[in-house]
Amino acid sequence: MDTLAIFGLQFSLSLVLFGLLAKWFLAPWLQAKPPSEALFWLTLPHAVRYLGMVFLVPGVVSPSLPASFAVPAGYGDLAAGVLAMLVLIALRHNWAGSVALVWVFNVVGTVDLLNALSHAEIVQYLGAAWYIPTMFVPVLLITHLMIFVRLLKKAKKHGGRDE
Repeated sequence: MDTLAIFGLQFSLSLVLFGLLAKWFLAPWLQAKPPSEALFWLTLPHAVRYLGMVFLVPGVVSPSLPASFAVPAGYGDLAAGVLAMLVLIALRHNWAGSVALVWVFNVVGTVDLLNALSHAEIVQYLGAAWYIPTMFVPVLLITHLMIFVRLLKKAKKHGGRDE
């Protein structure tokens, strides 16, 4: 099996596994939580996305990893991680505009992941960072989706107005 096929299989199986765990355990647990608390817990895994800066570290990844992937992926993860931390603070302290900040974070974070995933040809250069897209990215995609679902339900409930 070639490298890209192994990557695709591992990514897909992680996506299925974490999707099932989210459906069976996380979603029911969050259902009992107030909306801001549910958004807090869904955002929490994203607060460590600054770890994606590892794509810029030769020796962890191959020095041949194209900068056209490494730079946007590394700094995109940094931006998403910083936004996630701001969201956590905003939700924890009930800041006005916290829901708008969740929207910004969720769009930026999702676009960053989808952009990185569109560069599947780079998997052979990931080195030790292989586990970020095969284990961590599926968790992030699932929580982004769950955040979008909550935000859209909230917007629909409030006639398109965020609180």
